[in-house]
Amino acid sequence: MGRLTIVGLGPAGPELITPQTQAAIAAADQVWLRTARHPAAVGIDAGSFDAVYEAADTFEDVYAEIAARLIADVASRDEYSVVYAVPGSPLVLERTVELLRAEAEAGRLVVDVLPAVSFLDTVWARLGLDPVEAGVRLIDGHAFATAAAGQTGPLLVAHTHANHVLSDIKLAIDEPPARAVLLQRLGLPDEAIVEVEWSDIDRAVDADHLTSLFIPELTEPVAHEFARFDELVRLLREQCPWDREQTHASLRRHLLEETHEVLEALDARSVIDDDLDAPDLDEHLVEELGDLLYQIFFHARLGAERGSFTIADVARGIHDKLVVRHPHVFGDVEATDAASVLPIWNAAKAQEKKRESAMDGIPAALPGLTLAAKVQKRARSAGFDWEGGVEVAYADVEAELGEVRNDPSEHEVGDLLFAAVQVARRLDVDPEDAIRGAVRRFTSRFRLVEALAGDAAALETADERQLAEWWSQAKTHEALAD
Repeated sequence: MGRLTIVGLGPAGPELITPQTQAAIAAADQVWLRTARHPAAVGIDAGSFDAVYEAADTFEDVYAEIAARLIADVASRDEYSVVYAVPGSPLVLERTVELLRAEAEAGRLVVDVLPAVSFLDTVWARLGLDPVEAGVRLIDGHAFATAAAGQTGPLLVAHTHANHVLSDIKLAIDEPPARAVLLQRLGLPDEAIVEVEWSDIDRAVDADHLTSLFIPELTEPVAHEFARFDELVRLLREQCPWDREQTHASLRRHLLEETHEVLEALDARSVIDDDLDAPDLDEHLVEELGDLLYQIFFHARLGAERGSFTIADVARGIHDKLVVRHPHVFGDVEATDAASVLPIWNAAKAQEKKRESAMDGIPAALPGLTLAAKVQKRARSAGFDWEGGVEVAYADVEAELGEVRNDPSEHEVGDLLFAAVQVARRLDVDPEDAIRGAVRRFTSRFRLVEALAGDAAALETADERQLAEWWSQAKTHEALAD
C-alpha cells in the first residue's frame, strides 16, 4: 500500500518551515505542492497542482481532483516516497488533507501528517491575543453564511482570497460590527494589518491568497433572526396556554389555512409582473409566509420536545435531499432546460424512496384538481399516455359528458372532471390555477351583478332575461377594465 507524507510550508517564507519538514522534502522521491503560489515554495524542486485550479469550476472540484491525482500517484509506485506540501499547516482548513485522511481511514492509503507552523500563529502574534482566552472561532470564508450561523465574535475568517468573498461576508451580517481588521501576507516584508470600517472590508485592500479577516466582536450572530424566532416558538409553547395544548393533529387545519393564505397572497402578487415593485403586495406576502413559517417551527418544536427531531434536522434534511435530487448541479449529470430536469428529479426521487409504483407517494390530501393532474403526470412519466395530443382529450371530455347525461351520478361527474384535467394537462395549463382564475372572474362579475341589481330583493326576484342582461353587462365591464 502506498504511503503519503503530508507537510506544511508554514505561513510565510522558508524560514518558518520546520526541520522535520525540510528533511522529509529532501528525502522524498516526489514532492507535490498544492500551489506554487506561496513564499516558502521558492527553491523546492516539486510539481504543483496550480493547473487544476485553472481548469476546475469550483474549489470542491479542485480539491477532489488533487486528492485523486495524489492517490493514483502513490498507488502506482512501490517503495516510493511521495510528499504533499500545503501552505501553512496541513491540519488547518485544508480540504485536500481531509479527503486524503478519509482514504487512510478507509484503509486505502497510508498517510503521515507532520506538524507545521500555521498562519494562525502569526495572526495571534500580530493581534496580541490568546485565542483560547478570547474565545476566537475560526471560520472558512467560502462558507461564511453557514459556518458562522449562530456564532458571535470574535471571529477569524480565513480563505478571504478575493474581494467578492469579502463582499459576501459583509452582506451575510444584518447587524455588523463597526470595524474589522484585514491581515495580509503576515511574516513577509510587505505584510499589512489594516483596521477598516465594516462597510469598507471589500474595498479597503486588494485581497489575495494570504488575506484573512478578523472580526473583534460580532454581537448579532449570522442567522440571528431564525435563532431568535426558534426561541420565541419555544417560549410560547412553554408559557401560552393555547400553544401548550396544541398537537400535530390539532395544528393540521391551521397549517392548511396558512398555506391557502400564502396561495392567495401569491395570486395577488402574480396579477402584476413578478419583476415589478409592489411594496404592499410584497409586504402582505412576507406576512403570510411568516405565518406559514410559524407552523413549520411549531411542528419542529413538538418534535424537539419528544427528542425526535429539531428545526435543524428539518433544514438539514431538505438541504441534503435537494443536493441529492440535483445531480445536474452537484454532480456530473447534464440538464439543458427545465423539461430535462424533471426526469432527473423523478429518477433520484424514485431511487431514494424505493417506490414500487409510479403512484406511490402522491399525497391523497391534495386538492382534487391538483391530485388528478399529478396522477396523470405520474402515469405519463411511466410511459402510460394516449397518442393524439389534445384532440384525444377533447374527445374524452365529450364522451364523459355523454355519460353524465345518461347517468348524472357522482361517479360520472368525477370522470368528466378527470377528463377536463387531461385537457388542461395537454395544453400545459395548471388546472388548479385555471379553476381559481375562473372563480375569481365569477366572483368579480357577480359583485357587479349585485351592484346593477341594487339590492338583494331585486336580485332574488329577477327573471332569467334580466339576470342574463346583468351578467352580459358585468362581462362587458370586465373586458373594458382589462
